[in-house]
Amino acid sequence: MFPVLPNIPIQEIKDDFLQKYKVQLYIQREDLIHPEVSGNKWRKLKYNVNEYFKQECQNIVTFGGAFSNHIAATASIGKILNISTHGIIRGEYVVNSTLQAAVKNGMKLHFTSREDYKKKENSQFVGNLLDTLKNPHIIPEGGSNLLGLKGCQEIIQDADFDLVICACGTGSTLSGIISSLQINQFAIGVSVLKGGIFLEEEIKRNLQLLKSDNQNWKLETNFHLGGYAKYKPALLDFINTFWEKHSIKLDPVYTGKAMFGLYKMIDSGELSSKKIRFIHTGGLQGIEGFENRYDLKFFQK
Repeated sequence: MFPVLPNIPIQEIKDDFLQKYKVQLYIQREDLIHPEVSGNKWRKLKYNVNEYFKQECQNIVTFGGAFSNHIAATASIGKILNISTHGIIRGEYVVNSTLQAAVKNGMKLHFTSREDYKKKENSQFVGNLLDTLKNPHIIPEGGSNLLGLKGCQEIIQDADFDLVICACGTGSTLSGIISSLQINQFAIGVSVLKGGIFLEEEIKRNLQLLKSDNQNWKLETNFHLGGYAKYKPALLDFINTFWEKHSIKLDPVYTGKAMFGLYKMIDSGELSSKKIRFIHTGGLQGIEGFENRYDLKFFQK
């Protein structure tokens, strides 16, 4: 069965900027759960993997892009638990650190056209692959099914904050968090996608699946900084400065943008005197691939 969740520290962040606005900021260090299966990926895989064992499946098949944290995490948990894993990768064949790590952990990669990928399980390519596998357990892109949502419901285990904030890619992590909030708490998801407003409908559908009518949330779409896995120099400066001040690494695709957005919202005055919980959803494995893609280097003093 899935490994036992370790204790997760909640770390207070102190600096003059936060003190100016009387903000108490705490980071929930989900990134420390596991070096390769960290943050929301651990949460989303937990019940999916348990279902794999319950149904006595023989393979896990999942989907993702070439830099997918989910692909890397699924491959890693496959190695830990001796599960055969298959990753259907969007786009043409590429070699990068994320996919190399997945292969090293035993995952078989299957590259498919973006057109076939859009159809997912309904494409002939995927259908032909599934026909060759015995009793596979299929996990959607990002682990974003009901089992993944139920795992994300467990992220919040206390009520000691006014506001919780996290990065938002598919909306499933935010959905699980929203469904576990009390009436006097509020959640903000920072979309890392350009044009991410469509995620509002995804989140509403997820909340229906979770039988939650909580409406104490919003999606912030102004901090994608160019779009998914895109960046602007201000983001890189922020990530490096945050690490120098607090010795906490943020990634440029998800958590960096969410924290950057949080500081901008605080600077606008709208979050003054709030006690804020920031969910560090992990994703640090993707930094190397990002550095190679853009010829950058993070965390250099």
